[in-house]
Amino acid sequence: ADLPKQFIEIGGLPILMHTISKFSFCDAVVLVLPDSEINYWKKLCIKHGFESKHLIVAGGKSRFESVKNGLKTLDSNALVAIHAGVRPFVDVSIIKNSFKIAEEKGCAVACVSTKDSLRKVGDFGNLHVDRSLFKIIQTPQTFSSDLIKNAYQQEEKSFFTDDASVFEADGNSINLIDGDYKNIKITTPEDLLVAEVYL
Repeated sequence: ADLPKQFIEIGGLPILMHTISKFSFCDAVVLVLPDSEINYWKKLCIKHGFESKHLIVAGGKSRFESVKNGLKTLDSNALVAIHAGVRPFVDVSIIKNSFKIAEEKGCAVACVSTKDSLRKVGDFGNLHVDRSLFKIIQTPQTFSSDLIKNAYQQEEKSFFTDDASVFEADGNSINLIDGDYKNIKITTPEDLLVAEVYL
């Protein structure tokens, strides 16, 4: 598509609006966008009469920098659920449970089991691995704000693909919670077909 995927419409609204609406019960919602997309987003909000309250923050050159910019808006002793804007089908019960577990243990990361068989590939060729030992990681990934803000003070590394990897690299343990297979990340054209079915 010509548009960034978060702005593609499903059910008559941009994907991002569906996602933000799931977090409307939270004390605050912070939306991190590339600076070049902020005005376009504001126009979309006017066009669709989207009034769900949220603070807009300019992102950085990478996902790491963008999350770091968003975290700067948080108070101490808060809880923060970091979520991908293109996961509009997250169930509110999962978000609420992530806050509950993060408050108790410092973090909560949503995940599901893999349904497919897995093989490890390398210079040695490939070999079967036990899929029961692996989880597919989703968002939200929820943290004590003090702990995750401290984790984002470290230097960015190439293996930081999500917030859990940043948190773990700072010496913290990850608590996994049940996610949902419906909580898809809309990435490829076929995902849009699935999204329309879910709607």
